[in-house]
Amino acid sequence: MNGPEEEVVLVDEHDRETGRAEKLEAHRQGHLHRAISVLVHDGESRQLLQKRQHGKYHSQGQWSNACCSHPRPGETPMDAAHRRLQEEMGFDCPLNFLFSTLYRQDVGNGLIEHELVHVFAGHYRGAVAPDPAEADGYQWLDFELLCADVARTPEAYSAWLRIYLETHAREIRAACTG
Repeated sequence: MNGPEEEVVLVDEHDRETGRAEKLEAHRQGHLHRAISVLVHDGESRQLLQKRQHGKYHSQGQWSNACCSHPRPGETPMDAAHRRLQEEMGFDCPLNFLFSTLYRQDVGNGLIEHELVHVFAGHYRGAVAPDPAEADGYQWLDFELLCADVARTPEAYSAWLRIYLETHAREIRAACTG
């Protein structure tokens, strides 16, 4: 379950745990918390994108990376990444740590994403079966076309994906073409 009532792990800027908070309240207050994101490529520089389900509590209907979420208390970021990839997109694949980043962004509906995110990359070429409660669809998009489209229509993409592409494009490009 990944509903708004779930707890998130609060952290400081060095990823040291400082407490826990109910997920929706952490986003209302803008508390810094631990998060994960997974970027999946097909080995031919295409990125897997999901269209965030319209019932989500923020960033509804926007295109985003394969999956993103929060580790549960006591769960490692890597374990959370595998769990959420399976839950959101219906598959799992080997993942490698890519980078960590800290950002704070107003995402609408009175909510603030203030996250220290562990970003993972994986290679996958198989069936994708998104959970309809999580995603309204998916697509594979060439990395360079993705970057161009984000520059042209940023409002169509999640804030965190835009931030990753702005601040870590070199690492992502290397991961999705290697």
